[in-house]
Amino acid sequence: MAPLRFSANVSWLFPELPGLPARLRAAGSSGFEAAEVGWPYGEPPEALARAAREVGLQLVLINTPPGDREKGEMGLGAVPGRQAAFRDGLEQAVLYAKALGCPRIHLMAGRVPQGADRAAVRGEMETVFLENLRHAAGVLAQGELYSWIPPGARRTLWGCWNPSTPASRTPAAAILEKVGRPNLQLQMDIFHWQIMDGNLTGNIREFLPFVGHVQVAQVPGRGEPSSPGELNFPYLFQLLEDEGYKGFVGCEYQPRGDTVEGLSWLRSYWDKRGRPQAGQ
Repeated sequence: MAPLRFSANVSWLFPELPGLPARLRAAGSSGFEAAEVGWPYGEPPEALARAAREVGLQLVLINTPPGDREKGEMGLGAVPGRQAAFRDGLEQAVLYAKALGCPRIHLMAGRVPQGADRAAVRGEMETVFLENLRHAAGVLAQGELYSWIPPGARRTLWGCWNPSTPASRTPAAAILEKVGRPNLQLQMDIFHWQIMDGNLTGNIREFLPFVGHVQVAQVPGRGEPSSPGELNFPYLFQLLEDEGYKGFVGCEYQPRGDTVEGLSWLRSYWDKRGRPQAGQ
């Protein structure tokens, strides 16, 4: 079994450093071979690509733009009336992905619009999301790019995700089936999945074939995997290995102190398991 491949989410790690280029350089200097960025759009893509090249980093994931953060938007993929803005944002994300050599884009679904009744907009939001996903999958296929949606999409979209009912269990898997595009896969955020559903062993075994990217953070504090909390990450990492996961594991957590010192968990993993060889 090959060791896992980790990527530094520089939107979260190295907060003591100003600007994404400096954080990318710090990630490379800390031993990472890959990085991901939530929203890179405040920096010219050329500056980010140059910083990554300087330290031998591969950019593996970016998000679509969030929309109007002041109005509470956190993605536009399922927001009624914002289809044009989503598609404009997707075009911008594709330009950045190509400039960065990044093969993956996380399609941000979004939240229930402020003031809207969740039950009333539920069906419309799913319809909009499906339309936008089909559009995005077609656009991204032209550039050989993959797109991701989170497995807990219903909680993000409507705030009423109920894992106890079969009709709503892991709704993104059903969305994948409806869209039916091979370059659309799930993003497994273990932090959120534990909060929403738990049963991580069963869920990982069942849904990992549909997963293209994993992100990790401890629950409930969203700190390093080694920080106090509910999750046994040595067990979860071994489970991902045993199940044959080949994608990247994004470190999307809030460091409790100095980022480099807090990476002791990752250095211990590398000491025990080694680093993936080229092509693994």
